[in-house]
Amino acid sequence: MKKLSLRTRVVTGAVVVAALGAGTFGAMSASASSPAAAPAAAVKADTSNRNLQQTTHLTVAAATKAAQATLDAAKKENQRISVAVVDRNGNTIVSLRGDGAGPQSPESAVKKAYTAVSWSAPTSELVKRLEQAPNLKDIPGTLFLGGGAPVQVKGAPVAGIGVAGAPSGDLDEKFAQAGVAALAR
Repeated sequence: MKKLSLRTRVVTGAVVVAALGAGTFGAMSASASSPAAAPAAAVKADTSNRNLQQTTHLTVAAATKAAQATLDAAKKENQRISVAVVDRNGNTIVSLRGDGAGPQSPESAVKKAYTAVSWSAPTSELVKRLEQAPNLKDIPGTLFLGGGAPVQVKGAPVAGIGVAGAPSGDLDEKFAQAGVAALAR
């Protein structure tokens, strides 16, 4: 490739600077002369609007209280567990891995909580439903083992508490129910 002379480089640079300057000036002139956009109309949301739905959610403080009550109930019986509290949509609010809990227990607790809130039933009851509908267990993110308990407000599910790590699903579920009971206090 041929090397450009100093004069050619200076002239080329000046042309580029002039073109950029003209473009910037033109853009500034165009935006200065155009009228300001009108502010967007505010959307009013009221509870009588049929396009909106109100839901109830646990606060982080309430979920933490339930999770701690669950851990405390397990500790009284010398059980090492993990507990998870999920919201109505299955999103984890709080997850606590108790001292000495197994490495698989945090994930299992989340899945049990999700399963309980999804069907608004204790997971021990849902295990029984597998006899009539064995494909339920194939739904991603679910775990059909005892240890999940739904949290309900006015009969509607708002959260799920899942426990994993005790030697049986019955014990896991007993501890999850202690967390549900803590929310009523």
